[in-house]
Amino acid sequence: MNNFATWIEGKLSGPMTKLSNQRHLLAIRDGVISALPFIIFGSFFLIFATPPLPESWAITQWATEHAEQILIPYRMTMFIMSLYIVFGIGYNLAKSYDLDPLSAAQLSTAAFLLTIAPTMDKKLGFVLPMTNLGGHGLFVAMFVAIFSVEIYRLCKNKNITIKMPPQVPPSVSRSFESLIPVVFVLGAMSIITVIFQLDLHTLVDKIVGPLVFAGDTLPGVLVPVFLTTFFWAFGIHGMSIVGTIERPLWEVYLAKNAEAHAAGEPLPHIAPETFFQWFVWIGGAGATLGLVICILLFAKSQFLKKFGKAVSIPSLFNINEPVIFGLPIVLNPIMVIPFIIIPLVLTVITYLATGGDWRAIVLVLFNIAVSVVIYFPFFKMYDRKMVLEESGESKEQIEQDMKEGK
Repeated sequence: MNNFATWIEGKLSGPMTKLSNQRHLLAIRDGVISALPFIIFGSFFLIFATPPLPESWAITQWATEHAEQILIPYRMTMFIMSLYIVFGIGYNLAKSYDLDPLSAAQLSTAAFLLTIAPTMDKKLGFVLPMTNLGGHGLFVAMFVAIFSVEIYRLCKNKNITIKMPPQVPPSVSRSFESLIPVVFVLGAMSIITVIFQLDLHTLVDKIVGPLVFAGDTLPGVLVPVFLTTFFWAFGIHGMSIVGTIERPLWEVYLAKNAEAHAAGEPLPHIAPETFFQWFVWIGGAGATLGLVICILLFAKSQFLKKFGKAVSIPSLFNINEPVIFGLPIVLNPIMVIPFIIIPLVLTVITYLATGGDWRAIVLVLFNIAVSVVIYFPFFKMYDRKMVLEESGESKEQIEQDMKEGK
């Protein structure tokens, strides 16, 4: 097991960790995370507008009649998440290069807005369509932010900037320093959108379409689940690696589902990040809440009895590092097997069974029961081993007793 762990660390973990720490991927991750307060705030109003209550109730009827007004905070936050995310990506990427992050973030936002051609309304004048400001425009936001910051960095490194005298206030100096990058970036975006009339959003849709489709399939959800638990089994934070790569896709699924729900349409995607949070990572990576339940109900060794009480509360909130490293599960040949297998089983069950209604709650309870059943025989083996160790028997005698099923 130790030799295999060494091989994993050297041959697989290193390259994957480097990938997850890649500058642009980290900027995308941090940019998405920076928009979470707006996404969470907007999601509440999405629930208020379509409460999960019987249609005959007065509050449901009132919400339906006033949905357009109730959804305004949602449309100004979650519905236009790409606008906040492009700012966050530009800010974080520039910061990683030691550039002025505010100027780069503003430049990225302006460049992104230039990918959306305004339309003329007879009553209102020019109107900016909001569709591409939401999840639909997220991939364009990523590409545009990276392009904007890289041009900004190139100008800075090649001294293609306007330098002001030292006596000029720093804020004014930074503004003039970013003027030439602004001309290059916004000029290029204007040529693409206005002169060539090229719709970047349609073009990017065609490029990333296969990726979006694949990530929402059963194999597409099984792969990140397997990799997350596989890395954790060797003490490597699986979600920090897999999540960095997958989260942009998950955000696209979440945004498109929210837009469909607000419009009263069927949800188009099965696998946003909430799919994993609610149905697969029950208790944390490895669905370890089932293991904790086994420990609390059936443990005979003194160590596991005390350990179960200590980790039970954190496990309810999907915090399971104490279980992974304290039991431990890491490099534990007994517990690694169910730790990897159970999330894959729950993923298949959930992918095939979710229907978007209240029965999803029943499915969560069912998944917990499945995890308890699968963890139980492995837990019993480990519990028996701990009891024998606490009795003071030798390692050889413990191994012999376990072979005999004592």
